[in-house]
Amino acid sequence: MSTDSYINRPNRPLQVYALIFLIVLYLPILFLPLFSFNDSIYVRFPMQGFTVQWYYDLMARSAVWAALMNSVKVGVAVSIVSTVLGIFAAKAITRYRFFGKEPIVIFIMLPLVVPLIIFGVALLVLFAQLLGVPLSLYTVAFGHLILCIPFSTAVLMPRFEGFDPAIEEASADLGENAWWTFWRVTFPMILPGVVASLLLCFTVSFDEFIMAFFLTGTDATLPMYIWGQLRFPQQFPSVLALSSLVIIGSFIIVLLGLWINRDADMTKTKAGTDA
Repeated sequence: MSTDSYINRPNRPLQVYALIFLIVLYLPILFLPLFSFNDSIYVRFPMQGFTVQWYYDLMARSAVWAALMNSVKVGVAVSIVSTVLGIFAAKAITRYRFFGKEPIVIFIMLPLVVPLIIFGVALLVLFAQLLGVPLSLYTVAFGHLILCIPFSTAVLMPRFEGFDPAIEEASADLGENAWWTFWRVTFPMILPGVVASLLLCFTVSFDEFIMAFFLTGTDATLPMYIWGQLRFPQQFPSVLALSSLVIIGSFIIVLLGLWINRDADMTKTKAGTDA
């Protein structure tokens, strides 16, 4: 048997494992949209009937739209600031040598491994007790910023590692300063990573609950609104409908970000092959 045929042969145990993994991971989530069409306030089988009443109820609730707009405003601001800071961090990590580089990288990525409840409590103590800052969407955005910067940096680092620095050096040799070299040469090359970072950071901020739980003031984000509605059994079907819409929206955004990154990688690989 040739090496190529061995490599291309389907790995049945791995496929079975992947299928079981997907079922265990996503099957519980699929119950949310399923029961959002149930004509009953109780989540149980058999379902009572099919209805879209709960989705219509969402359209008439001003509190839902207010919470949605709060999450969108925080998500947009956090995604932009995180991506800007991630660009500088990724470029510094991949292009320069400096003292303490490894500890700085670990420090940037620390929020990915430290439980968010620790950051939430620490920021609550910092804002409410030490600084006397009132809790608001600004404190929520600051907490989300800490969480999203590592994601942005991780997405953008392969972009800076993926193209030749000699292109930037050639721009400098032709008389461009560092600022215009970045905008005319570097930024177009890393643009797919920037877009992917914006989408990913927005999704992380939009869906984040733990930081918002500790840092929210009177203006609730959408996850906080959903959490508050769980106390009322009669509101539960509408919560299922709202959660289903959030899942679909988050899935589309993440899929779009992955598609942009994958398309850019394929284009870059093809260009390298043609060269």
